[in-house]
Amino acid sequence: MSDIEIKNIVKIYGAVKPKRIKKGADTTVPEGKRAVNDVSIKIPGGSFTVLVGPSGCGKTTLLRMIAGLEEITSGQIKIGEVDITNLEPGDRGLAMVFQNYALYPHMTVRENIEFGLVNARIPKFEIRGRTDQALKVVGLTEFERRRPSNLSGGQRQRVALARAIAKMPQIFLMDEPLSNLDAKLRSEMRTELIQLHQNLKSTFIYVTHDQIEAMTMGDNIVVMNEGQIMQYGTPTEIHNNPSCVFVAKFIGDPGMNIVAVSEEYSIGFRPRDVLFDRGMENGQGIVIKGKILTYENHGSEYLYYVEFSGRTVFLKELSKTQRAIGSEIIFTITKENICVFDKDESRIRDRNVIERSYGEFKKSWSSL
Repeated sequence: MSDIEIKNIVKIYGAVKPKRIKKGADTTVPEGKRAVNDVSIKIPGGSFTVLVGPSGCGKTTLLRMIAGLEEITSGQIKIGEVDITNLEPGDRGLAMVFQNYALYPHMTVRENIEFGLVNARIPKFEIRGRTDQALKVVGLTEFERRRPSNLSGGQRQRVALARAIAKMPQIFLMDEPLSNLDAKLRSEMRTELIQLHQNLKSTFIYVTHDQIEAMTMGDNIVVMNEGQIMQYGTPTEIHNNPSCVFVAKFIGDPGMNIVAVSEEYSIGFRPRDVLFDRGMENGQGIVIKGKILTYENHGSEYLYYVEFSGRTVFLKELSKTQRAIGSEIIFTITKENICVFDKDESRIRDRNVIERSYGEFKKSWSSL
């Protein structure tokens, strides 16, 4: 399975040269909006790679450039040794699944799947074989004669997937395909997509703004913001070792708490990575007293919004008993569970700086 190599990709909207230039006029081309800004990454063949980030971060634009649906301002995209930068979408060996399914309402499930194959002039016997196999993979064989209006949202999404599968592509590109589904169905479809990837062993590139989808589905995660890659790695690496404040706060449910220590440094810790109601022996932890402002009941655990000394943080406790709003809460942060960031919001890994920041934080906020 070939890797996908993206080299220095740039997408600028609105930077158009004037057709007529008067003598002596300013010939500078106005800088447009940089939707994707000098992105380089290698996506392993056969992987399930998720592009995640807030709306407008450039993830869908990057996906559409891989698909050939957006013109590339500059840069190069290769699949294996083949440069696909200027190839037509139909010549790239890709299949794309959209957010809105894009099904033909007057066609049956089978006809929707076959339509693209007919246009590609695939022999009839092969079309039937591919369609039968795709229907079987997504579990829709018994629904082949139904029209989209007689299907549930999850079934329509399966038709869209079957249509992509029937093309037998090297690579599947998926642009927020589950965003129109309710929470329960979305969870079920996540599991089905993971199983589909394992069965097909194709390369999946999946776009979402939902970091829970990214964490649960991807082999690799690409976190994007403002047209740039903020971090690339496995879900565990991204969650446990964020490279900057943006990734630390974006990844997690909720994200990492960030508390300023000084003008130079901030300390971050995960809501789950605290000890409740007791300190550490030999003064090894930072013990903080706070007040519960509000809470969320998550069934097996509670998420508390806590205030201390004018700061607010989220804390998660695995408990069957709810603490009262307005009550005091004592929690301990340990050194091994903190991240330190500089004033530019980049991760600091220098042990001396971490020790100094931890000491300053403990001196300022510890209740013991």
